[in-house]
Amino acid sequence: MSRLQYVFVHGLSGWGSYDAAYRRMPYWGMRGGDLMAFLRAEGFSCCAASVAPTGSAWDRACELYAQLAGTRVDYGQAHSEKYHHARYGRDFTDCPLIPGWSSETRLVLLGHSFGGTTVRMLSELLAGGDETERLATPPEQLSPLFAGGMADRIHSIVTLASPMNGTTAYDLFLDPDFDSAQVKVPWWSKALARMMALGTSPRQDGRDPADYAGPDMHLDRARALNQRIRTLPHVWYFSVPCSATRRQADGTWRPKPGIERLFYARACQIGAYSGRTAGGITVDEAWRESDGLVNTISATAPDGAPSKPLDRADLTPGVWQAFPVLDGDHMWLQGGLMHRHDIRAFYLDLLNLIDRLDGRRDGG
Repeated sequence: MSRLQYVFVHGLSGWGSYDAAYRRMPYWGMRGGDLMAFLRAEGFSCCAASVAPTGSAWDRACELYAQLAGTRVDYGQAHSEKYHHARYGRDFTDCPLIPGWSSETRLVLLGHSFGGTTVRMLSELLAGGDETERLATPPEQLSPLFAGGMADRIHSIVTLASPMNGTTAYDLFLDPDFDSAQVKVPWWSKALARMMALGTSPRQDGRDPADYAGPDMHLDRARALNQRIRTLPHVWYFSVPCSATRRQADGTWRPKPGIERLFYARACQIGAYSGRTAGGITVDEAWRESDGLVNTISATAPDGAPSKPLDRADLTPGVWQAFPVLDGDHMWLQGGLMHRHDIRAFYLDLLNLIDRLDGRRDGG
């Protein structure tokens, strides 16, 4: 039996074990069956968190902490006052993800898509807390999350098709020099692309995107997050980038056969886009390969963080180790939406790899 606690965190518009939708179709496994049940049967302690489907990285990290620790969600006094929303959320005291949360807890945090940003934000808060919250909150009211000092509870972080440097799926619509309507796509893909874009329009009222993750996935905002979120020297980091497109003779990238139709139009638009963000980030042809929603280059490692290709014979803590690019679209790692993919072998291999690291660190 593994001694590690594997915590899986869904992406944008996703769901977890606290949600009724998970019983109808598990986010982790989807049409192929519940991945959590399979991994538990293999001896791993696994759980599937439920964070706000379109929440910001901060809010989702606060919710994830409350579920792990078995406490009420505290978004922070300074944060909630700044963004004009309630400070407290759901109480998980009677239904924690990990009963007996303590200093002995050793977490492996796995995040799909924006779930990767969520677990990275949580790791930063666990390690260093938040100085703004410490200054604004009476000590007796301060959440332990904002006090920090819990870095040793994190064993590993795994990002799965995550926009660690943002995704041009959103930025391309803000560039006045790029007309996405001129990108040739089948008529049916436009309607599906509009469905995918629901709820991703920027808010204009100055509020925190507590119900909107879009800003955190823009390249400029992702850069700001990367400047805040540290790569911790004792943590094992892994990333799994995906690709469902191929380069064309004219330098654009188009979808491969078999890509989920939901991503077809967006893959075409990402594959044709180059430009510059308002913050000065240059988007060149290296950004055109994608899994249909996230640029492959963005899913490899956060900009500025130490990284290298995965070498199973030479694994190093404190360094992002990127798996070879997986040939699949953005939902392949979940088991597929319209297409069924058997993902059990992939995750069994991944968790066995991490479990062996735990034994190595303890002299096993």
